[in-house]
Amino acid sequence: MRSDRRIRMGILGSGKGSNMESIVEGCSAGSIPAEPVIVLSDVADAPILERARSYGIRAEYIEPGEFRTKLSPEIEGTYVEALKNAQVDYVVLAGFMRVLKNVFISAFPQRIINIHPSLLPAFPGLAAWKQALDYGVKYTGCTVHFVDEGVDSGPILGQEVVPVMPDDTHETLHGRIQAAEHRLYPAVITALARKKVVVEGRRVRFSYDA
Repeated sequence: MRSDRRIRMGILGSGKGSNMESIVEGCSAGSIPAEPVIVLSDVADAPILERARSYGIRAEYIEPGEFRTKLSPEIEGTYVEALKNAQVDYVVLAGFMRVLKNVFISAFPQRIINIHPSLLPAFPGLAAWKQALDYGVKYTGCTVHFVDEGVDSGPILGQEVVPVMPDDTHETLHGRIQAAEHRLYPAVITALARKKVVVEGRRVRFSYDA
């Protein structure tokens, strides 16, 4: 990818799209040197699609197929084709509730990123804030990571710590984690856009404040 232009992002989401909105707002303000060019969803009426269209971003529903937690190889191919036609440099997952497999991973090696609402490797999978609160930890947070074929198991790009308060409920803790996500995800995308990322095994090196 050329270094003299804004990186092109494809964003995938299944829900409201609050992380997408924080990223798009940063791009519009010029603080993130990137351009969201397409938003795809596996849910026909997902609010993320309408939010994207309100910003003038191309937004499409692609039918997810027969599986509940993943896409079939054929449908992964349809998503990949749409993203490649949009000439994306990075694929950004913003609440996309499907595990990506080989067709997707091989098409965008170390160019798919995700945000997860815990300090990985603790509490992977669904409703991580509930897992953390129910376990009784004193600190949790959020993690941005590269996507591999596992569940929330790729190399870690960045993390932000969120303390667990004595009177927290699932909802209040989730709300504070989401606020941290809206800070962390744009920061990581900015760093990816501005600096060469070096991956050495599971260790990732770059500067956030470049």
